[in-house]
Amino acid sequence: MGTVKPAYIKIIAMDLLKKYGEEFTNDFDENKKLVSQYTNITSKRVRNRVAGYITRRVNRGLINV
Repeated sequence: MGTVKPAYIKIIAMDLLKKYGEEFTNDFDENKKLVSQYTNITSKRVRNRVAGYITRRVNRGLINV
């Protein structure tokens, strides 16, 4: 069983994927930089959770662009 992501993490990630889906890769560190660039998230923990969720969706091929 995996962990359940909060709805706000999923909402932020899906908005980013809709707007900039082609720029995200399967590299977590690169996605982390892109999330910082495209949002005003000040919390490192929230930024990393969003980047991790995006990376996971990209790796599984679940991008709905």
